[in-house]
Amino acid sequence: MAHRKPFLAITFLTTLAVAGAVGAADVPRQAEVARLGAGVMPFTLKGTTHIFTKTKDGGIQRVIVNVPSNTEQVALVREHLRSIQRQFSQGDFSGPTHIHGPAMPGLSELKAAKPGQIEIEYKEVPAGAELTYRSEDKRLVAALHNWFDAQLSDHGADAMAGDRAKTGAD
Repeated sequence: MAHRKPFLAITFLTTLAVAGAVGAADVPRQAEVARLGAGVMPFTLKGTTHIFTKTKDGGIQRVIVNVPSNTEQVALVREHLRSIQRQFSQGDFSGPTHIHGPAMPGLSELKAAKPGQIEIEYKEVPAGAELTYRSEDKRLVAALHNWFDAQLSDHGADAMAGDRAKTGAD
């Protein structure tokens, strides 16, 4: 048993080093995404939090202004999400392509969806808005989940995963 403690300590330290290296490698990517996002999103990225919650039939993308009294930013978030609801419903994913690149996970499948295969509902929430994506096509649900994961990675500290338990996701 005495031999296990050094092994566990080395394993733990190696895991921390790898996690740190992966996080550090994401920093340039996240900076590039923030730079490109400024050309697509009319609100300040640093002044908002993007919450991506996977659900069993798609997911919820919520954007909240960090200072709710900033009504100008709240209006910009709402305007942007209404606009992307219209664009995405027509198969226009040029915004995410510009920000994240054409190889973004899930994006090619979402672009290939036929009109009506993905239902996108807009809703205002306190200090922001949200889009709820639903599909009966399991491939598109998986694409949405992959797309959400890529968003979380690319937006770093400005994004977070939502609570699946509150949405009935498996």
